[in-house]
Amino acid sequence: MKLLLLTLLLVGSLHARPKLLIILADDMGYGDLGCTGSTTIKTPNIDNLAARGIFCSQGYVASPVCSPSRAGLLTGRDPRRFGYEGNLNQGSAAYATRPELLGLPVSEHTIADHLKALDYQTALIGKWHQGTGPEFHPNKRGFDHFVGMLDGSHSYFPTAEKNQLERNGTALTEFSSPYLTDFFSDEAISWIHQKKNDPWFLFLSYNAPHTPMHATEEDLALYSHIENKNRRTYAAMMHGMDRGIGRVVTALKETNQLDNTLIVFFSDNGGATNNGSWNGLLSGRKGSTLEGGVRVPFIFSWPAKLPQGKRHEGIVSALDLVPTFTTAAGGKPLPLKKNPSHEDARNRKRASEKYGDYDGRNLIPALTGGPSSGRLLFWRLQGQTAILDGEFKLIRPSHRPAQLFQPATDPGEQNDVTPNYLTKRDELFQKLAEWEALRATVPLWGSSPFWNKESAQIYDSYPPATEPE
Repeated sequence: MKLLLLTLLLVGSLHARPKLLIILADDMGYGDLGCTGSTTIKTPNIDNLAARGIFCSQGYVASPVCSPSRAGLLTGRDPRRFGYEGNLNQGSAAYATRPELLGLPVSEHTIADHLKALDYQTALIGKWHQGTGPEFHPNKRGFDHFVGMLDGSHSYFPTAEKNQLERNGTALTEFSSPYLTDFFSDEAISWIHQKKNDPWFLFLSYNAPHTPMHATEEDLALYSHIENKNRRTYAAMMHGMDRGIGRVVTALKETNQLDNTLIVFFSDNGGATNNGSWNGLLSGRKGSTLEGGVRVPFIFSWPAKLPQGKRHEGIVSALDLVPTFTTAAGGKPLPLKKNPSHEDARNRKRASEKYGDYDGRNLIPALTGGPSSGRLLFWRLQGQTAILDGEFKLIRPSHRPAQLFQPATDPGEQNDVTPNYLTKRDELFQKLAEWEALRATVPLWGSSPFWNKESAQIYDSYPPATEPE
């Protein structure tokens, strides 16, 4: 009888639905992990995730700036489909077609909506950046629990009198840690302990190492040998985030949840021009469609299901998280909601017929050794566009002729292969035109023209570089 009970418990544990965890960095440089080449910044806990999981070298996000990138990972749909193109900030209302739509459209399901429908407990801790109006609030977008800020940035040393942090709609005046990154880690650990007996999904959305450049004195002391102040502070901020991730993993281990937790770590876009980050061998920065703007390290760890210590060279996208997580949870994405009032129903229907309702794919087969088929990804921001089709990427900046690259072998995009592939160039131009013609709405808001100039300058000013000393 004891043997039968043990067998039943073992079988049950093997078939238990996984816990699901997204850990997102903010404006992190591609090269700023030990596992991606940094020799100055120590990230042992993130590196251990890669060692115990799968490192994806060619991973992409939906946009080279924070807010639309997050809209893509939350919905599993290209954010330009529903007009989410420009970054969302306090000045966006001045450039909005309809200011009441300044946020993730309520016509879109979030990953939390999909997983709640599968009886998962859901939480968001950290940065939201998907609208501040009541209809956009995380608690109304599928998240049972929310602790963090609605806007895109925040001081790392909040006080009772001065902060924009809340817990499920109630303003916060007390903090378990004085440093914001540590506080978010504390909140994640607390929630993991509370929900250890439930199927859960947690989106741990750090704002580190986004500006403002704030770090603790203890972390700064560890990098006192770095002369450049911005780089030194950035390294200390990365150290604080890595420490928090290590504590979260320890909490999973202590509660016997680690083996059956699917963890995905990546950044919302590439390193920014103003935070001391390093994009490794990639050209460009946040705000551009170059690899340094949209290509980020992806790490998948799920000891019970995925191989360990592997490197995946196929193309993956943040758009893949919705189908991957819903499949892991034993279900599938919800059907799209009916045509919203701000979209053209004909183009919405035609786009679904051509590209499908969702733009991602379930990655589990490819990550467990199956074949990786070609990918078709698009980007558009402030007059610049790009398309990735298999091994080829066509970029069309706002201020100079288009170029054709092969980023798998030329991540620095230094070799324009247009003269050798004129037919391929024309083919990608045609696909890009078809994609743009099938957008169901115009961008719901834009950005100050200032950012057009800033983005254009990135193409000429940020070639691949060695790690800053």
